[in-house]
Amino acid sequence: MSGVSPLAPAGGAKRKPMAEINVVPYIDVMLVLLIIFMVTAPMLNQGVDVDLPNVDANPVAVEEDENQLIVSVSAKGLYYLERGSDDPKAMALVDIKKYVTILLKSQPKTDVLVRGDESVPYGIVVALMGILQAAGAPSVGLITEAPDPQAGQ
Repeated sequence: MSGVSPLAPAGGAKRKPMAEINVVPYIDVMLVLLIIFMVTAPMLNQGVDVDLPNVDANPVAVEEDENQLIVSVSAKGLYYLERGSDDPKAMALVDIKKYVTILLKSQPKTDVLVRGDESVPYGIVVALMGILQAAGAPSVGLITEAPDPQAGQ
């Protein structure tokens, strides 16, 4: 053996290093990842549909005679149903769902409103809104108080 490699080019010329990178496998991997993310992204979104106004909201005039159901959440996280002049009664979420389902089947024009104490965690009110939506309420209103104009002075 003369010390020449059988893989070396004939004539003793040295081979140049290849400066090109084959990117086709990387493109394939990126396309597969893109498809995976496109399929899984819609499954990650969960929430309660809320119709938000596009302009400044004015108070809505609601007559006391109208059919309405108010579900309140106390500072302790207890749920209360207020219907007409009856005294509010503490109820579990399962019982609220049953009651609202039956009520909306018999009186579909009933307005469903939620009154939550400001110290209640957000998740408790959202859980209530989810139950009301599952019970068939087409929309759920939130009861708030107008800010005190004297508080800012």
